[in-house]
Formats: sequence, structure tokens, C-alpha cells
Amino acid sequence: MNNSKFTQSIWQVILASSAGTLIEWYDFYIFGSLSAIISQKFFPPSNPDLAYIATLATFAVGFIVRPFGALVFGRLGDLVGRKYTFLLTLMIMGGSTFAIGLIPSYESIGILAPVIVLVLRLLQGLALGGEYGGAATYVAEHSPHHQRGYYTSFIQTTATLGLFVSLAVILITRTSLSTDAFNSWGWRIPFWLSVVLVIMSYYIRIRLQESPLFLQLKSEGKTSTNPIKESFGKKENLRLVLLALFGAAMGQGVVWYTGQFYALSFLQKTMQVEFVQSNIIIAVALMLGTPFFIYFGKLSDKIGRKKIMMTGMLIAALAYYPIYAGMDRVADLSLKTEDTTKYSIENSISRNDKMQNIEKSIKTRYFTDGAKSRETVTVTDGKSETVKEIIVSKAQLWWLILLVFIQVIFVTMVYGPIAAFLVELFPTRIRYTSMSLPYHIGNGVFGGLLPTVSTLLVTQTHHHLAGLLYPIIIALICFVVGVVGIKGNMINQD
Repeated sequence: MNNSKFTQSIWQVILASSAGTLIEWYDFYIFGSLSAIISQKFFPPSNPDLAYIATLATFAVGFIVRPFGALVFGRLGDLVGRKYTFLLTLMIMGGSTFAIGLIPSYESIGILAPVIVLVLRLLQGLALGGEYGGAATYVAEHSPHHQRGYYTSFIQTTATLGLFVSLAVILITRTSLSTDAFNSWGWRIPFWLSVVLVIMSYYIRIRLQESPLFLQLKSEGKTSTNPIKESFGKKENLRLVLLALFGAAMGQGVVWYTGQFYALSFLQKTMQVEFVQSNIIIAVALMLGTPFFIYFGKLSDKIGRKKIMMTGMLIAALAYYPIYAGMDRVADLSLKTEDTTKYSIENSISRNDKMQNIEKSIKTRYFTDGAKSRETVTVTDGKSETVKEIIVSKAQLWWLILLVFIQVIFVTMVYGPIAAFLVELFPTRIRYTSMSLPYHIGNGVFGGLLPTVSTLLVTQTHHHLAGLLYPIIIALICFVVGVVGIKGNMINQD
């Protein structure tokens, strides 16, 4: 299996699988990245705050339905094959994303606009629920056992890269158009572009052959006739599904969300770090951390999946509080000394915009550590809105990048090896179905609930670090279950 023909074919498999999965993550994240403008276009304008909340709820629906997509497409993948199933999920995701860019605004079709958006978002979530398991299974079943962690780890980079691509496309589109043009129609371009990316990926994937292990089962007449019943109706396999969820995927889900999305929310909402700086911090940390997905995937081939995943969960649970306390101190104005050699600068701007009287006042304070605080008060027709921001110094910026980068390393430790771990846990005949459900419950439900639960904890306790209790507790529970339940390298020998 080490000849050049195999090497060429495995990289073709990885390229096709990763490209399609990256595009599906791009499609999935585009909605969230443009949620502010989507709320203006597709929801009633009478209550902007409610419209934005409704948009975020619609975005969350895509996470909630992922386990159902895992069941639907997992069953299909175990019945008819991996290749054609993830071709189908690619087309559904791409078609749904393209269609969102075509929906008329709320002003044109009224309540139909948010209803259509919700339906398309449901389709996106279902498609993503079927995509990951198919791609991971397909790559793993083309890989030699001793390199399975390494090869499947390339699939693990696609979520982060998909986020990068979505942000890059939005940024390029925004800077290429005027503000009015982007807000009017230019925001639709990232959705339209999806169809081009999907066609390219479909062309790459359609040329691939079916998984050799699945073809062997099919030729021998050993494929499952009822994958869902066999996966969850048999006590022995159900035990493995529950172990995969509570001993691996659940902890991986919260560590993944904490190291990327919670970190960004904490920077912007809690620390009030300026928007561009906060995004730079996350982007640089992710860029530096992405190669470690592959490193830990490859390392898991040598020392085992369990050791790396459990270590990542334990260190993350123990380190989160001191890391976030350290981040918080950077922007704590009560710990800073104001620079008396520099005077606060206050600017006032008044204008009349579309029959609205707008007055804006900006007050800037300077501190001896190089940081600045900026308070912007905007009064529109008598209604006041205050935005407070912290602009950190260059040294503090790199310190925050380091603290987020450490969290990304935890993410790569638990996420890098997990595709190979889940694939190896289940027999080939029901692998697609069995691995997809615990993965998407762990990520879509336990991980997806992190923002909501953490916000409730902060609200109830009135302590801004209390939100960390959720990922810490879930990671520790998963660590205990994994250490006790996972016996060495649990590999199905079918």
C-alpha cells in the first residue's frame, strides 16, 4: 500500500473530501458571518433587536438538526455508499446557500422571507450532519491503519479553513463595493459564489471511486439492511455509540467551541476589545494553530487516540479559568493608570441622514500601558446608544493571541484524532450511521449550547467568568468517562 499509485490516490481522496467539506463549512458559516444584515433584509423591521435574535435562532437551528442529518444520510451512506451520499449532501448544502442569496426581502414578500430562510437553514444543517461522517469515513477507508489518524486529520482542518474563506470572501466583497451597494445587493455575492465552489467540488468528487471496504462488503452481500436499527437497537453497538458521545465527542464539542467562538465572544462582549483587534486575535491564533490538527492526528497513529484526546480535555478544563482571568486583566480599566501626559480627546459629529438627526460623540482615554479606551455615544432622533471599546497595545495584542493560541492547541488535541477514533470504533457495515450521530450530538448540541448556557450562568451569578463552568464540567465528565470506558485503542477488527 506504500507504492506511488496508492500515494497518489489517497491524496486525491483527501483533496476531494476536504475541498467539499471545506465548502460546506463555508456555506454554513456565511450565514452566521452575515447575520446582522440578514436580520435587516429578511425579518420585520419594526423591532431590530428581535429581528437579530430571530436570525441567531435561525442560525442555531442549523446546529440542532445536525444529528437528524447524521441519521438520514448516515443510513443512506451505509445502504448505497459513501461517495454518492456525500455528493448529495454537497449539492443540498450548496443549493440551499445559493438560494438564500436569491430570496426577496421582507419588504417584497413579507413573512414568507423568514419562513423560506428557516427552511433553507434546516436543509443546510441536515446536509452538514451527513457530510462530515461521509468524508471522514471515506478517507479512513482508503487509509492504511498505521496512518489513519494522519490522513483523516486533514478533514479536521476544514471547519477552521471554511471560517477563514467565508470571512475572506465577505471582506473582499465589502471592500470592492461601496457601503450602499454592499448593503443593497452586494451581501448576496458570497451566497451566489457558493454555486461555483460546489460545481468545482462536485466535479472533483464525481471522478472518485467508492470506498474499497464498502465495495468489498457489497460484493459479499454483507452491507446492512437496516443501519439505524443495527446501530442503536443492538446493545453492544449502542454501548459504543454512548461511549463515543460521552467519552469523546461531548468533551471535544465544548473544547472546540470554547477555543474559537467563546474566545471571540469573550473578547468582544466581556472585555470589549475593539472589533478589528478581536478578530485579528482569533484569526492569527487559528492560523498558527491549524497545522497542529495534522500534528496530533499523526501523533495519534504512534501513541494512540485516547491519550491525546483525554490529555487535551483535562488540560483544557484545568487551564480555562487562569487563561480567561489572564485575558480579562488585559482590558480591566480598574487595574490601569491613566496617562496624564495625554489628554482625553472628544469629537462631536452631527449630520442629517435620511430625515434622521444623528449626533455622535467620541471620547478617548489613554493609559500608561499603551492601551486606549473609546466611548462612542450616538443619538438618533433623541434615542441614545453607547458603545465602549478597548484598544490594546501591540504587546497586549500578542499576549492575547498567545492565550487564545493555547486554547486552539487544546482544540487540535481533542479534534485532530477524533475522526480516526470514531471510524475505528464501529464496524464498516454501520460505520457511517454509528459515528455520525454521537459526533453531531456532541458538537451540535453540547457544543452548540455553550453560548446559551454560559450566558445564563453569567446572568445568574453576576460573575463574568462563571460561563466557563459549563465547558469545564462537560470536559471533566467526558475525561472521566473516556479514561474509564475507552480501553486503549478500541479498533473494530471487522
